[in-house]
Amino acid sequence: MNKVKDDIYWMHKAIEQAQKAQEIGEIPVGAVLVVDNKIIAKGWNHSIIDNDPTAHAEIMALRKGGKHLQNYRLLDATLYITLEPCVMCAGAIVHSRVKRVVYGASDLKTGAAGSFIDILQHPGMNHKVEITSGVLGEECSQLLSQFFKMRRAEKKQLKKQKNSPVLINTGSVIKE
Repeated sequence: MNKVKDDIYWMHKAIEQAQKAQEIGEIPVGAVLVVDNKIIAKGWNHSIIDNDPTAHAEIMALRKGGKHLQNYRLLDATLYITLEPCVMCAGAIVHSRVKRVVYGASDLKTGAAGSFIDILQHPGMNHKVEITSGVLGEECSQLLSQFFKMRRAEKKQLKKQKNSPVLINTGSVIKE
């Protein structure tokens, strides 16, 4: 396979992880860590269910990858992520010495791979990470957009239920 086809193939695997996150009510972000054309670790967001602000998909994959390789340095690894990493995740990627990051959707508000700030290739960092952006970007973006649209609808419905009058059955007459 060539690099573009490989990137698309592995990004589909990251999307599968994002869908797992969505199934459990998490923000649908997924990641897979690949070394020598094999997945060595997978991750999806766990922040909500674990009450852990650090349980992002990337962090979960990096932790598992380190255990798999029995090394905190993930040299020659490529991390495929459905959403551009945040500052926290970008810092972990740099510290773990991941060689390359491939992401789908850009994050203009908090993206740390060039959209908002570039931690992965910042001149002050002691390690520079190769970045490929936009791989299956529309599909990754749609997954997130649909999730947040659903979330807003759920909140609107809860608010509507909260503000609607309660009907009490008192026998044959229903009173508010």
